[in-house]
Amino acid sequence: MSHAPTDLSLPAVDTIAGITPEAFARDILPSARPVLIKGLVTAWPAVAVGYEGPAAMADYLKAMDTGRPTTVLESYNTSQGRFTYGPDMSDFNFNKRLKSISAGLDQLLNVLEHPNPPYIYIQSTVIQDYLPAFLKENISPLLPPAIQPRIWISNGTAAQTHNDNDHNIACVVAGRRRFTLFPPEQLPNLYIGPMDHTPSGRAISLVDLANPDFDRFPKFREALATAQVADMEPGDALYIPKYWWHQVKSLTPFNVLVNYWWGNSANTVENPMSAFLNGLLSLKNLPSSDKAYWKAMFDHYIFQTDGDPMAHIPSAYQGGLGRQTPRHRAEIFAALKTLIEGRG
Repeated sequence: MSHAPTDLSLPAVDTIAGITPEAFARDILPSARPVLIKGLVTAWPAVAVGYEGPAAMADYLKAMDTGRPTTVLESYNTSQGRFTYGPDMSDFNFNKRLKSISAGLDQLLNVLEHPNPPYIYIQSTVIQDYLPAFLKENISPLLPPAIQPRIWISNGTAAQTHNDNDHNIACVVAGRRRFTLFPPEQLPNLYIGPMDHTPSGRAISLVDLANPDFDRFPKFREALATAQVADMEPGDALYIPKYWWHQVKSLTPFNVLVNYWWGNSANTVENPMSAFLNGLLSLKNLPSSDKAYWKAMFDHYIFQTDGDPMAHIPSAYQGGLGRQTPRHRAEIFAALKTLIEGRG
């Protein structure tokens, strides 16, 4: 098999230093490109504590711990830190435990000096519920308080390539991390696993980024040609636009990261995922001639690949296919309800 270590000379993401919330909303968000913001949270007390070492960081967090059990992933040292599927994909190469953040921190400290440690990952824990005092002195300089952060604590782990339906700002508090990012359109080249059988809720790439099997995953070379890297120090923050694929590698034996997700506010049928899931039911198994028709319909009216599809019709008669008013949206909801209830 053709295995080869990943080329570490991948280009770096764009980097800036210093930005206001207004400039972020005006210049960074619309670009839909990842940006490394150097030193964004350097002034956080937590970052200062992190420089004192793992024991000090653990004491700082344990003093805030509410004691509620959270999810702690545990994997053997043979996993090389990759939290992924087992050999036949029927299960995973790690166990999920419920325990307090303090207990997880003690585990991490206990293996800190081990030459070949097991891998431990305190994953996606909502800070407000588990470390509320953290929020009072470590405040996002870019986002409003309503956007609640999560904390991730680990040793030398690697989160498999995945994406999110939200924008993400990831802030390194302690240790160093490397994010490897791929544009959303690289989906066909990343060999994504199942959506309904995932290690931690998001579908992941089956490719080992550190040692890709190009015989099994030949199109991954195309994905690598588009990849960018962000190497992050304490205090740095990375903006990841929604849908961008990213692998996260912890580069030091003790790592703390805080992230903020936001931007996916659509509910029920207005959520694009609803349309995708409905497409699995209504479009996926159609004859090819039917698929060609509906692809043309979506390209023309939804994705508007050839410009405004209603430009030749006076605005008063464009209906819901044009600029939608509240009345048009209500009519679309009513039509959809009629179809769902079988009265169409």
